[in-house]
Amino acid sequence: MANIREIAKIAGVSVSTVSRVLNGHPYVREEKRRAVTEAINKLDYAPNRKAVQLTTGRSDTVGVVMPAIDHPYYARILEGVSRAALKAGYQLLMVQTAYDAEAERRALELIRTKQVDGLILASNMLDWQEIAPYSSYGPLLACGEPAVEGISAVYVDHYACFADALRYLIRRGRRRIGFTLARPDSANSRKRRQAYDDVLSEAGLVRRDEWRFEQCRTAFDGAAIARRLMGARDRPDALIVTGDLAAVGFIAEARRIGLRVPEDIAVVGFDNQPIADVFGLTTMDIGLPEMGGLAFETVLARIRDREAKPVSRQLAYRLIERFTV
Repeated sequence: MANIREIAKIAGVSVSTVSRVLNGHPYVREEKRRAVTEAINKLDYAPNRKAVQLTTGRSDTVGVVMPAIDHPYYARILEGVSRAALKAGYQLLMVQTAYDAEAERRALELIRTKQVDGLILASNMLDWQEIAPYSSYGPLLACGEPAVEGISAVYVDHYACFADALRYLIRRGRRRIGFTLARPDSANSRKRRQAYDDVLSEAGLVRRDEWRFEQCRTAFDGAAIARRLMGARDRPDALIVTGDLAAVGFIAEARRIGLRVPEDIAVVGFDNQPIADVFGLTTMDIGLPEMGGLAFETVLARIRDREAKPVSRQLAYRLIERFTV
């Protein structure tokens, strides 16, 4: 296998010049950079990544930690991260944790052991006080509202977003409103519950605990809720489903068993997944691909400038009106 001394000999430059070209150093004359590139192509040289990492102190890899890679919510975030990483010439290391504490700790070790240059936490179950010390090894970013100093964040105001969805239903004449949650103890779920209590109180509407459905993540979960409501004596006239996949499952099963959408029950989803457009689902678009792209760009900026401070960036959201309300 060729080495950088052979490249230097063929290109007619010093070994240090070859090293600067390989490491992307900006201060190399163009004719020398071209000569090195031509020599690399002639010798079919492939740099040893571990050797490059030892030289530069970087792996050119960012880790993305998420509970489930195949869930549409996280897949859309990953879509945005992947596009931004490809543009920057970076590799991604995806880590699936299934909300297992030890799996999250192993993921955090990746940045301490320099296997990745930064970590994007799409979601987490560990306490932020346990996560925060790892920020001393490299940039960490949360896809959610910041919980501690030293960690960047890209997030949506889930309280305001959920409250706006509720007010939209109320304006459309709905008065008996239920909702679903995925992970009931998450920070986002707590904000949504608070928004539900506050908005219904300000509208003079009664809150009904039996119209709150938890652990609703999949299309099958949504379908199960439709069956429960079909047999209920007193059911809501509107449902906010925090996940379009579950919302579509609800709609498909409701129509199968004779529960009309939106005549009998209006449905608002969350996330604006592609399937929402197919089913004509009214939904809250919270910009998941944009969140992923901005998350990667924020981490990369801190990798390139270690003096840069952590930042928090709030994304806009919007209601997409279709045919289920």
